[in-house]
Amino acid sequence: MNRVVLVLVGCLMNCLYGAQANSQELRGADRKGTVLCVSKLGDNSDGSSWAKAFTTVQRALDAVPDDKGGHRIVIRPDTYMEANLFPSRKGAPGAYNIIESDFDGSMGSGTTGYAVIDCSDPERGLKSVDWWGPFRADPTFSGVVWDRWIVRHLYVTGGDGGLFWDLPPKVEPFTIIVEDSVGIGRAFGGGVAHIISRPQEPIMFRRCHLWSLDWWGDAAGAYVRAETSAMPDHPDVTFEDCTLVGPDSALKAGNPGYSGYSRVKLKGCRLISLNFSQPRGTPSRGIIYSVIDGKLLHVDLEDCLLMGYKVFGAGKAEVSYSTKGCVQAYVQFEQPVPAGFLRLGHWPAEIFRAIVPPEPPESRRFLKTEGVVRHNLCEVAAVVWHGKLCLVECIRPASGGSLNEHYLVLRDVDTGEELARFAEGYSLASALVRNNTMYVFASRCEPKGGTWNDVTLFKSSDLKHWHTKVVIQQDAPEHLFNSSVCQDDNGFVMAYETDDPKYPAFTIKFARSNDLENWKKVPDAIFGTDRYTACPCIRYVNGYYYMMYLEHRTPRWFFETFLARSKDLKTWQLSRANPVLSPDSIDDGINASDPEVIEFGGHTYAYYSVGDQRTWMNLKRAVYPGPVRGFFEQWFAGREVEQK
Repeated sequence: MNRVVLVLVGCLMNCLYGAQANSQELRGADRKGTVLCVSKLGDNSDGSSWAKAFTTVQRALDAVPDDKGGHRIVIRPDTYMEANLFPSRKGAPGAYNIIESDFDGSMGSGTTGYAVIDCSDPERGLKSVDWWGPFRADPTFSGVVWDRWIVRHLYVTGGDGGLFWDLPPKVEPFTIIVEDSVGIGRAFGGGVAHIISRPQEPIMFRRCHLWSLDWWGDAAGAYVRAETSAMPDHPDVTFEDCTLVGPDSALKAGNPGYSGYSRVKLKGCRLISLNFSQPRGTPSRGIIYSVIDGKLLHVDLEDCLLMGYKVFGAGKAEVSYSTKGCVQAYVQFEQPVPAGFLRLGHWPAEIFRAIVPPEPPESRRFLKTEGVVRHNLCEVAAVVWHGKLCLVECIRPASGGSLNEHYLVLRDVDTGEELARFAEGYSLASALVRNNTMYVFASRCEPKGGTWNDVTLFKSSDLKHWHTKVVIQQDAPEHLFNSSVCQDDNGFVMAYETDDPKYPAFTIKFARSNDLENWKKVPDAIFGTDRYTACPCIRYVNGYYYMMYLEHRTPRWFFETFLARSKDLKTWQLSRANPVLSPDSIDDGINASDPEVIEFGGHTYAYYSVGDQRTWMNLKRAVYPGPVRGFFEQWFAGREVEQK
């Protein structure tokens, strides 16, 4: 009986390991190399943990310590605007290096999803230029530096090539393993070129989505060019359970000036050419196409489905092939289907749906968006006034304007009734109700200079008569912008935004008060001295100051709301599950800013602004079905930051 159990356990282990890598890849797996973390939330020191993570992928690739293999780079799911990446070391036989995203969050990054490597010009878009892509290669530099690496859960895009490795200076043996990744490129979604394959260490693409965005030249979902003098008896490249999509071809091989033979195996794959033109139009050259000569390409197809104008094409002669299992083709009705293919007469809807990459596991998102609540409104402050949920609305033009176009309105959220209009010439307000008295803090507008100045208190118990007082004076040459106020165990705390030129704009400073009218700055408490941090919303809950604030995700023109917490206003801990708010709906633009949180009726409401950060902003609201304490604490729930 024990022997049977051992055999069953052994079979199970073989199945588990076999799903990730073949025996050749696992040989020497006991070699434990260095683990390096990449996260934009790290301190960019040594990559030894998430807290000390490198902030760019290239820094981690530079830090691979030796060529003994077994090293691992783990990337926090996020967007990394990087191009032409290359490691300092290759992997080793039986001890491949790995670069992967913490796709399911099991490695402790705090979030889930792909690591997006975006090669776009951050201001102008797709950078379709020769030799520009996620992995470096050019006539003077070979992609062979990626030899014996495993790539997992990367989403690469924005350049000429996607998951594509080229060895242009010199033909060399090469192996790369790519799994569960997405490659999108102007020319190629994925593939390899100018290589010699290793029969015992094949080049593998597993469960990948590979997209080409162009029909011109050798563009295809996947492109392969091996440089062997005769057709090999083993595949140079194997695609398993992959989706290959292109306007002209799903798979291409060869190029003018090259005469090497290439053999490709496709198992359980979907190959889709989007061009179904008529014969009288501009039809595709073939779902599978050999650019120079059909004799230079052989494909072995097993359990595959092909869609497009016609199955095969070549510069001359015919592509050779074999079929195994169920190999189906859906083509333009006038085109023949080669022997060994099952011709489909119906549109394969389920297969066509598979061209969309799979969704990653859902990240921790505790807020449910209710949608736009006001158009052309940016900043608000939420308060409960005599049992009613109300908003202090900051009425102002998107830019410029005269003083009388800047003012504050207190409005009942439920009825829409305007309860007060006051503070002409002021905006960027925060508010707090204490002892049936409304305290509103706002910055003074200077239309001529386009600046905001000081923090002024507006105080009223009847919403008709307002007492005013400057409570925070700016230290020239700085200007003061958004503010936020909360009550703690010792009084009150204000977070206020400044463009103090000693730091990158913007930075958040703090002040304390015992009575909401007399404030003292906290000189040694400054948040965001190394980057853009704006629009604070501070709350005190169960011994912690929680602060939501805006991050500019440079170099992109893209803005997200993050969350940090502190016990003393000096040392802050970022939530590993950031961002709290992100512009992920089609009507959000590129911005989710100016957060404002309030608990009311057993729920926590978050108001925030969406827009383009230049010309328009709309106000949205999201809800968490519980008290504010639970909302904040969930963003820091789970184990501490660790290296896994």
